[in-house]
Amino acid sequence: MAQRTFSIIKPDAFRKGFTGAIFAEIDKAGFQIVGIKKLSISKAQAQGFYYVHKERPFFDDLTTFMSSGPIVLLVLEKENAIADLRKLMGATNPANAEEGTIRKKFAGSIQENAIHGSDAEETAAFEIGYWFAGYELI
Repeated sequence: MAQRTFSIIKPDAFRKGFTGAIFAEIDKAGFQIVGIKKLSISKAQAQGFYYVHKERPFFDDLTTFMSSGPIVLLVLEKENAIADLRKLMGATNPANAEEGTIRKKFAGSIQENAIHGSDAEETAAFEIGYWFAGYELI
């Protein structure tokens, strides 16, 4: 049965013109895009989205970065979508990411790491609901 996951093409990848190439990687891996939006978000929206990290030392830098330019929000679907997207993205630190992964190809640093993906079903449900109303999903 198909599973849904959530992803963000982050401001660094958008700024560098990597959005199309990242879409191509997602498509090649067999994901269906069931929801897509391009937004510029406020710092407050970023803080709400990343609230689970509010006590972490990187929270302010992360939310400032995520609100620094346009992002592309995606709801993706396929069997094992969450695990498969995590594998396709590669390690959070692009220096540790496997060859061929999105972060190895397109990321510059731990913070500017090109893409976000949900890490669990509960996280995906929250993240999809944060950005998309049900009627927006195909």
